Amino acid sequence: MSPGNPTTANAPATVPRALLIAEVWAELGAGVAPLSNGQGQPLARTVKLLLDPLVLRPVLNPHFAAGQVRGQHADELRATLRAAGPRLAATAAWFTRLKRARRTLRITEGNPQDLYFQRCFELAGTLGEPGADAERVATETVAEIREAAGGLTVTALRRHVTDPHRAAELRQRLAAAWAEPPAPAAPPLAEGALTAALDDFLDGVAGAPDRGKLAGLVSGRLGSRDADSLTPPGAALTCGLTLRDRIAPPELGESASKRTLPPPFDRSVFERLFAGFTSAFHREAMPELPDLVLQEIQRTAAPWQLAEEPTRVTMALGRRASLGLAPDGEPGSDAGTRLAARWRREPSVQRALRLPRATEPAGPAAEVGQVRQAYLRRLWVRLHGRELRAEPVVADDLWDLLDGVLRSVIMDQRDRLRAVLDRAAASVEGGDA
Repeated sequence: MSPGNPTTANAPATVPRALLIAEVWAELGAGVAPLSNGQGQPLARTVKLLLDPLVLRPVLNPHFAAGQVRGQHADELRATLRAAGPRLAATAAWFTRLKRARRTLRITEGNPQDLYFQRCFELAGTLGEPGADAERVATETVAEIREAAGGLTVTALRRHVTDPHRAAELRQRLAAAWAEPPAPAAPPLAEGALTAALDDFLDGVAGAPDRGKLAGLVSGRLGSRDADSLTPPGAALTCGLTLRDRIAPPELGESASKRTLPPPFDRSVFERLFAGFTSAFHREAMPELPDLVLQEIQRTAAPWQLAEEPTRVTMALGRRASLGLAPDGEPGSDAGTRLAARWRREPSVQRALRLPRATEPAGPAAEVGQVRQAYLRRLWVRLHGRELRAEPVVADDLWDLLDGVLRSVIMDQRDRLRAVLDRAAASVEGGDA
């Protein structure tokens, strides 16, 4: 037997991705402090806005995407982060400068991390560390981002919907949109035909998406047809899109908090648009504010509460593909099998599934059992954002969208599920004592 490489031979089969990132981040030191939390680790937005899309790029490097990185790829991930270290330090320095310029200009709209992180990474790549003209560049950049937002700001939106005369008219339009009878039904499909058509496309979407099949789903209005099944009591509730037994018209609204946004179908018109204003990117593609509000009012009364048939079809595809994420759910298609396998590969999920079914509503099994609802909520939010920015859904990008939504849900739920598991373990140990 060949002795082989002792380092490779002794390497663990997998290493937690979060641990690898934490190791290298600690090496980068004080230079990346503006991108770090109080424990010296990268902020959640640093991972979401910088490390994942711009450094690790899991879409191009799928071996970096999972929560556990295989041992043979661990050194590659470390090397990728170390190579980006100087640019990340320059990004942090530019972020400090842009925040200072923001204060000077007395700008309070939006979250600075959402607005500036990626632009700072761009400045770091083109200009390096801030130089003698950093103050001018920072001021111009902040002003440019503000100007790109135009009138599409939360303050302008609130002013628009709270004007007494305009608010009365908007409420009338909202009531009229929901009172309008639905579009005439298309010829009925044979039993099982809708599911079969969705599965037929989903079987090839991960490898060779068929543009003709997707076009057929759109022309056949299968997204709108699938939305009809949300009408019975409890149907949309089961999908996690509302907390109500029946879908109800939204309020016009005048306030919102990103931390406490309700499920999609329970959001006010203000909350729906507020969520789309939290990023500066692509806001220039949106229509003027009065038109945007009127469009949103009409959207709330449409199938899936989405305006375009391609996005409705994508919701129907996501609903079908996510079946395997539900407890005892059957994937039904190749895409569904891939999503279910990714979810069940998560160590915390495996640990939770090995536990006896918890009787308490907040136990580990309950957390795992709600992932499909979280998936559908996140998918709706992404598709709604695409409609606001007039970004089309195309067959070649559809798998990246469906798979990327699950990756995002996993990142969000990983720490929470671990905390629930730790509490459950501590409770068991306390009972044994």
